[in-house]
Amino acid sequence: MPSYKAPLDDMRFVLNDVLRVSTLSAIPDFAALDDATTGQFLSEVAKLAEDVLFPLNASGDSEGCHHDRDARTVTTPKGFKEAYAQFCAAGLPGFACDPAYGGLGMPATINTALSEMFCSANMAFGMYPGLSHGAYNALHAYGTPAQKEKYLPKLVSGEWTGTMCLTEPQCGTDLGLVKTKAVPQADGSYKITGTKIFISAGEHDLAGNIIHLVLAKIDAPDTPAGIKGISLFVVPKFIDNERNPVYCGRIEEKMGIHANSTCEMNFEAATGWLVGEAHKGMRAMFVMMNEARLGVGLQGLGLSEVAYQNAVTYAQERRQGQPIDQRADAAAADAPAVPIISHPDIRRELLTMRTQIEGARMLAYWAAMQLDISQKSPDAVAAKKAKALLDFLTPVIKAHMTDNAVDHANAAMQVFGGHGYIREHGM
Repeated sequence: MPSYKAPLDDMRFVLNDVLRVSTLSAIPDFAALDDATTGQFLSEVAKLAEDVLFPLNASGDSEGCHHDRDARTVTTPKGFKEAYAQFCAAGLPGFACDPAYGGLGMPATINTALSEMFCSANMAFGMYPGLSHGAYNALHAYGTPAQKEKYLPKLVSGEWTGTMCLTEPQCGTDLGLVKTKAVPQADGSYKITGTKIFISAGEHDLAGNIIHLVLAKIDAPDTPAGIKGISLFVVPKFIDNERNPVYCGRIEEKMGIHANSTCEMNFEAATGWLVGEAHKGMRAMFVMMNEARLGVGLQGLGLSEVAYQNAVTYAQERRQGQPIDQRADAAAADAPAVPIISHPDIRRELLTMRTQIEGARMLAYWAAMQLDISQKSPDAVAAKKAKALLDFLTPVIKAHMTDNAVDHANAAMQVFGGHGYIREHGM
């Protein structure tokens, strides 16, 4: 059976000894930060990841989400609602959010370490609150005062969750081809019509409301063509307890991550409001997209870690063959078999994984530290430098860590041999 133990010693080493995260306390917003506080957060969240989330990982993937086409609702796997309630009760949705809206105001650097544990323990679960934080950031940066007051406290508490609605059937990376339209209304709102696909956590039963951030083109003569004509809108599932006509058309039939509701979302003249300036939607959405890219990289790190842990455990327990230096000794032929971790090729696989994972962890946490400096440092020069580094490395982190995750899962499967292809082993 698969298992997961949060690598707290490795995390503390990176945070405290390599990055010296407590130096962020020089930034006024993080003045109370110290190593003891960091350690306490890590230990408490590790318990939630190990004892609550990881046991739901395999069962959630097996059960998947259920789409009721008649009721137009989605139900998450057994145990997810209770786990999400515990997640919210611990204040985790608002861990790195503005205290003005109920958040704890902690650094993204520490939040990244917490997120790694969620990605390892149950990536499908972690995707529900993960996109919410991106929606929070976009609204915090570009929302009107009224929008911030209305949406941010609920996103921070976890009572509401958020999504990022970009992709459509005919376009993914080329968002200039977006067909979703927004028709202006006399009261300043818009009617949003169109279909979005691959929407993580697009519909579910974990929260009382879902706040969709949607890219669309305003239906007006002066709307520029292509990507220059894209605007960003906030479209709630419920408006004053009344259902807004935005519905899940189907759950995408993925090859994995079945416990997360990746949805096709149909906006049927749903009411929405402009976020930021008209035709400047990409600028606002990039706040959310860049965080999502870092989050995807972190998913790769989390999956690499749990694959490595289980490969090591199996290699320590599985006994096959003799030590390579004794195979020429006829007397050793009848000796007991040794754990396969004794064999050089197995050790090479495991050590390769271990070194790459440790390097990836340092890079991910360092990038989060640059995010903290870029957003919070009173030193304008340091903030500008940190942002430039982060902008350059964000796509590198996403690509490198996810590519590594595939390689590490495959390497772990090789350590297991034929057992790696058996579902109960979790590879």
